[in-house]
Amino acid sequence: MKENAYVEAARSLGVPVSGILLRHVLPNAVRPVFVQLTLDMGNALVAAAGLSFIGLGAQLPTPEWGLMVSVDAQNILNAWWQSTFPGLAIFLTALVFNLAGDILQDAL
Repeated sequence: MKENAYVEAARSLGVPVSGILLRHVLPNAVRPVFVQLTLDMGNALVAAAGLSFIGLGAQLPTPEWGLMVSVDAQNILNAWWQSTFPGLAIFLTALVFNLAGDILQDAL
């Protein structure tokens, strides 16, 4: 970032380093971090749910979507809604985080 034209222009005008950092570098560095954060939140959610599903994450009695899917998967034929709705919640939440990341990426 220090080689960008706006930093060079501020440096040539005599702006102190702290001013360049606060006014030019920080706002331009925060935007990609927010985009990457929203894109990674969906991946983190799916990873945590997957670990709980295979028994390496949260344990009972902790309410966690992956654990709910795992425990109720045995009753899928008799009570399909018990594992379907937590699975849909995982899917929709990850989808919302990824769509928010795409929208932020386009906007910023």
